[in-house]
Amino acid sequence: MAQYWQEIMAVAQRILLELLRRRRSLIFWAIFPTLLLFLNGSITAERAQLEFADALEVVAPPTLVGAALFFSCLGGSVATVVAEREQNTLKRLFLSPLRGVSYFLGIVVAHSAIGVGQALLVFAIALILGATFPGSWPLAVLIILLSILAYVGVGFILGTQFARRTEDVNALVAAFGVPLLILGGAFMPTSIFPDSLLNLARYNPIFHMTEALTLVMAGEPAGEHMGFLGGFSLLMVVTGWLSYRRMVRLERTL
Repeated sequence: MAQYWQEIMAVAQRILLELLRRRRSLIFWAIFPTLLLFLNGSITAERAQLEFADALEVVAPPTLVGAALFFSCLGGSVATVVAEREQNTLKRLFLSPLRGVSYFLGIVVAHSAIGVGQALLVFAIALILGATFPGSWPLAVLIILLSILAYVGVGFILGTQFARRTEDVNALVAAFGVPLLILGGAFMPTSIFPDSLLNLARYNPIFHMTEALTLVMAGEPAGEHMGFLGGFSLLMVVTGWLSYRRMVRLERTL
């Protein structure tokens, strides 16, 4: 078990160090949720006639799990898988004693660290500007971690099955994700959705992420949404791992 943990942390450390050396991705992943938080907060404050701090209480949860984590954890994991394939990193790993499960979980840990950093950034800004969140922080952490697992799992599926080159990543993430983000309430509150869209949104995991975190941070129950999110996260991690193994088998034959 200790050897697995060492391999997982080595993979995660390598990916994070590479991002730190490039810096641009990390900077953009910090700028994006910050700007979106202020934009959503300003619009909500104006339209709902709220104080800016009160508006941040409403928009911080969907801004984080609906938008920030989507691009960093889902888009980032797709980009990582594609880059590793293009740079022949996978083929070099086949010659090393590194286990496949350690490589998979190492990428999960690396992008989880990025997602946690974004969560700390978003809520720190909101709290500094006067927002209050009377709900359960342990439950909020659980929802954030489940959301990260779901996004990384989906990212592995897309990266291993549909993206072949770096230029495929942006088109794939945009085509797949932007409609789900809108339908999930990342950019506009689901309270203004017509019934037809609400019924459709119930099949959208991003909707359950945003609703679960919003309700929990407001101190309200979110059992239905958390149940859906937990099941979906587990399914995506298992499916992502199977997709990764399929990609490894294909790569070995090339």
